[in-house]
Parts: sequence; C-alpha cells; structure tokens
Amino acid sequence: MGRKKIKIQTIEDDRNRQVTFLKRKQGLMKKAYELSVLCDCEVALIIFNNNGKLVQYASTEIDKILMKYTEYNEPHESKSNHDVS
Repeated sequence: MGRKKIKIQTIEDDRNRQVTFLKRKQGLMKKAYELSVLCDCEVALIIFNNNGKLVQYASTEIDKILMKYTEYNEPHESKSNHDVS
C-alpha cells in the first residue's frame, strides 16, 4: 500500500505547516548530502522559512560555492515554481 498523494498548496494550519516544514527540510538536506557524495559535486541549499529564519546546507564552504555562483557566466539550467508545478 502506497502513501496518500497530497495536493501541493499552502498548508493553512500553522502547526501542521511547521511540522511539514521540519520533516521536508530534513529530507531535502539529506538529498542534497546524498547528491554531493554520490555525484562528487558541490551543493548549496539556502532556505528562508515563513518567519524569515535562514537555514543552509553546503557540501563545502558555502562562501566559496556562492562566489563561484556569482562569477558564473555560462548558460545554465534554472527553474522556478512555474517550471515544476
């Protein structure tokens, strides 16, 4: 028996939204770690929650990854919510 598919929309209940944020944040960080190790790549993850609190993960020094990002001038893949939904 599989998991129930949920509709992707804002969770109205504050407590449920916070619990979901914490669980999914951990899952996202685990996936970022796995990607960096399995594929030998640099990963930086930056999250601001709905209260403006910063959470970050980086496979190496985040400042070096962000500098590399700001100096990168080649064509690259870029996605937003519109591309994914």
